[in-house]
Amino acid sequence: MGVRRFGQVIRVRPESIEAYERLHREAWPGVLAAIHAANIRNYSIYRHEDRLFAYFEYVGEDVATDMAAMAADPIVQEWWALTDAMQEPFPEREDGEWWFTLPEVFHTD
Repeated sequence: MGVRRFGQVIRVRPESIEAYERLHREAWPGVLAAIHAANIRNYSIYRHEDRLFAYFEYVGEDVATDMAAMAADPIVQEWWALTDAMQEPFPEREDGEWWFTLPEVFHTD
């Protein structure tokens, strides 16, 4: 299947920006390992005011299975409990999703 690219957006609560960025500067090794095990590469999060933009590349064969395995990881669940409280999802996101996945408009290598 090859590499699949994902761009996602979410809001961060203004009062949580500092804590959110500090948490990511000190990302937990178990979370980083789970991201890698889920076949996610080149994962970056950017911020403009209260908006976060995430980009990652998926290199596996079954994105749904890999994402479910990552979501079932107890360390990831603990991390998400912290970060989810700092975020405000967009209402138009897909059912069952937290971040809103953007359609890719253009790509070149």
